[in-house]
Amino acid sequence: MTNRRIEMHHYRDILVRMRFGQSSRQLAKQRIIGRRKAQQIKDIAEVNGWLDPKIPLPDNEILAKAFMANEPKPSTTSLVEPYRKSVEDWVEQGVLATRIHQVLVSKHNFCGSYSSVQRFVKQLAAETPAYTTIIDFEPGDSAQVDFGMGPRIVDRDTGELRKTWVFVMTLSWSRHMYAELVWDQRVETWLACHRRAFEWFGAVPSRVIIDNLKSAITKASYYEPTVQRAYAECAEGYGFLIAPCPVADPQKKGRVESGVKYVKNAFVPLREFRSLSDANQQLREWVMAVAGNRTHGTTRKRPLSQFVDVEKFLMKPLPDVPPELARWQQLKIHSDCHIQFNYNRYSVPYHHVGKQVWVRISETTVRIYLEHELIAVHSRLKHSGDRSTLDEHLPPQALAYKMQAPQWCLQQARLVGENCFMLIERLFRNRVMDNLRAAQGVISFRKRYGDVRLEAACYRALHFDNVTYTAVKQILQKGLDQQHDLQASFDSLADSYTGGGRFNRNLKNILSH
Repeated sequence: MTNRRIEMHHYRDILVRMRFGQSSRQLAKQRIIGRRKAQQIKDIAEVNGWLDPKIPLPDNEILAKAFMANEPKPSTTSLVEPYRKSVEDWVEQGVLATRIHQVLVSKHNFCGSYSSVQRFVKQLAAETPAYTTIIDFEPGDSAQVDFGMGPRIVDRDTGELRKTWVFVMTLSWSRHMYAELVWDQRVETWLACHRRAFEWFGAVPSRVIIDNLKSAITKASYYEPTVQRAYAECAEGYGFLIAPCPVADPQKKGRVESGVKYVKNAFVPLREFRSLSDANQQLREWVMAVAGNRTHGTTRKRPLSQFVDVEKFLMKPLPDVPPELARWQQLKIHSDCHIQFNYNRYSVPYHHVGKQVWVRISETTVRIYLEHELIAVHSRLKHSGDRSTLDEHLPPQALAYKMQAPQWCLQQARLVGENCFMLIERLFRNRVMDNLRAAQGVISFRKRYGDVRLEAACYRALHFDNVTYTAVKQILQKGLDQQHDLQASFDSLADSYTGGGRFNRNLKNILSH
């Protein structure tokens, strides 16, 4: 017991007992203090004359000077002590004790263990305790917002048990809150939760104090944080200021931190949720019936009463027309003249291929901007894998190919004539080749040779059962379409052949048979 630290009120109690005549042995039997330590206290008290009941005991300050000098002190100096200044700087920068130990070993030939560094760091923390300051807020001045982990709920669409997040907005003065369970923390979810929170309160606070989550702050900074473009539009539309907390300092929004813990500990446990909508219905009822009507631990007043009676009237009114909530994202135009968002593709004018554009995605539309110029507008696609393509965005050659589809080719062939229609139809009947380009090529001869010659060329190709683009082309180029007697032209071809080969036969003899 001699090494145990004794508090000052224990010293006074022991002195009082000694003044009433209790010995060191009696104090030890009562397990108040050890005999050796009791004798040390008695000797000091006798020297100072404190055992006389007629003389009042001195103040604690005088007793401390007499007794605390005999308190046990660390017998050794930490091996880290020579590096105190460096370690203090590292601890202030947030460097972990493990890393501090590694640096001391590698750069200073430190021979101590990691435990010695860990003890030294803890001692520094005890010497310089953290302090906080209570911040007061005026009614309607601000709301604090945060996400927290929610319960796992079955997704009715997939049947999968999914984790959820609880969104909480707490009014800083009244402590009245809005809470909602959501599937994710995406920008669209973040903005939609703000809209529903403001509609829940029926008013808007002057400021919204937030953490540095990516849905709100794209670049965290103590002095000049960069706000998500979509969130900035939301703040402008509703008329509130965005007030990010300093980096890694969530205590600046401690009221909503406490609100999130309150929801997680007081609402979630021992409840069953059939779906996300069912969970949110229960949560809304709980906020109004329980959370809003409890006596708050700090204000000692009911949050809902404080809000209804005072704060609501000092907040900003909702805008007459709610702002359109949209997400901004920078994307690149691919070589196929489309940008891709959420596995959907939207077309952009082809001469912008390869450029970076800003895309504004709302619930119903997708607007594409090149710097400040609006270059494309699409209705937002609902199902992943869908594509929205406007014909005027495609290059001329691609548009021509797209427009001249099989039905278009057949329609044009019918205008040329019956034989042309039959030839195009047989091209499309091919079970091996996709002859769309061949059909488009045949139709294109109308411009150069006219419908009459093209119809005759198709007739000749059908007659010799040579239904190809090349056959029609050669017939037109050689003028064979203008020879009306096909058999005579074939006979003249046979007569002109002299038959120089050893095993060749005369073509007339073949035809006569």
